[in-house]
Amino acid sequence: MIRNRNKLYFFLFTACIFGYVWLYLNFSNSNINSGITACYFKNLTSLPCPSCGSTRSAVSILNGNFIDAFLINPLGFIVVTIMFIIPIWILLDLILKKDSFFNFYKTSEKKLQKPIIYIPLLVLILANWIWNIKKLL
Repeated sequence: MIRNRNKLYFFLFTACIFGYVWLYLNFSNSNINSGITACYFKNLTSLPCPSCGSTRSAVSILNGNFIDAFLINPLGFIVVTIMFIIPIWILLDLILKKDSFFNFYKTSEKKLQKPIIYIPLLVLILANWIWNIKKLL
């Protein structure tokens, strides 16, 4: 857990910027299904990881192809939502001198430590991983 608000905000804001650049490069690349992957797990094992296809899914969402995005990887919806909400929320906190996102982060982290929360999430991630392997993503 990052215990410092400014460090968390800097880390997430920077991660979103890198994510925007990555999406732009993939969005502007007409050869999106070239088979080139940045996934270390897939490069090492030849198996897709649970998040493989998230970039293609996010690009499909940005193109308005929501069904295709879901079929590629449903995690793309989470990625796009997070990349849209987090920078706005962080900027509002900084402008208004509040800690609302930091408090949300701390509360969410505590909730994610409860088995009743993390076990179903792990099952969903595992199911998505099996689906990715079955699709030969």
